[in-house]
Amino acid sequence: MNFPVFDLHCDTAWALLGRDLCEYGSLMQNNCHIDLDRAANFSGYAQCFACFTTTQPEILKGLRPYELFERELAVLMREIGANSDLIQQVHSADEIVKNLNDGKMSAIFTIEGPAGFGYDPELLEDLYNIGFRITTLGWNEKNVLTGSCVTGGGLTEVGKAYMDEAQRLGMLIDVSHISDEAFWDILERTNAPIIATHSNSRAVCNVPRNLTDDMFRGIIQTGGVTGINLYPGFLGESASVETVCDHICHFMEIDTTGKHIALGGDLDGIHIMPSGMSGIESYSCLADALIGRGISEDTVFDIFWNNALGVMQHAVHNNKK
Repeated sequence: MNFPVFDLHCDTAWALLGRDLCEYGSLMQNNCHIDLDRAANFSGYAQCFACFTTTQPEILKGLRPYELFERELAVLMREIGANSDLIQQVHSADEIVKNLNDGKMSAIFTIEGPAGFGYDPELLEDLYNIGFRITTLGWNEKNVLTGSCVTGGGLTEVGKAYMDEAQRLGMLIDVSHISDEAFWDILERTNAPIIATHSNSRAVCNVPRNLTDDMFRGIIQTGGVTGINLYPGFLGESASVETVCDHICHFMEIDTTGKHIALGGDLDGIHIMPSGMSGIESYSCLADALIGRGISEDTVFDIFWNNALGVMQHAVHNNKK
């Protein structure tokens, strides 16, 4: 069965910049994990495109964080504009549904690491108005907002102000990459659903980037979702499509409805894929494998589409209160 795909995280904007971070490729057709030519084979497609920034010089390659952020955003704007007959930027769940009904794909802008605008809470409203709807508080390094899964350390006072402002606007807080301490700081403070856009189960693969069972329960209590990451390092030894299913099935032991599990492949942000998977097109194989595990088509539809759509709708409603 051909399910629509709603993926909560990719790094395709970064990948399209090219190795020197100056040239950009085509979103329509490329050698990356995601392009519109392949995505058009799904019955519907919504993709969260991250603008990724960091302070790590080996990744920046001579650029400043704000330059990387601006180039990624420019690439997305150019490529979506050039392919507006196929894909449109969206600002709400209602626009995603409209695009689905009109046979168009949807692009949602997200922030992965706020280094590109100096971690400044006062700039979030401008970014929201541009269309950003999800934000992390950091990446793998410690910053003025929070500690990371690499460094440890909780939410700072500036981090609390950043979180409060994001939620006031209706921007979803993404806890992927942050420390365990900061995760619980956020859970104690939140007044909206919390999401982990691209994180797996620590019980299945014991790495700090994954969620403990208690963390997943905490996300459920907020009404949030967890997007399953396809990076083999977060899946486990000899990662395959079946290993991806293992993480989903473990989460379903906690969330028996499957309403808090989504897709967040980290495509184009990872250099290797699980065995049997090559890119966005491989989500069809994952759907078949889940059904082969005895998961109902309705539940797979929720994981592939409805759950991410629902949490976006809730964030907008929270903003309107």
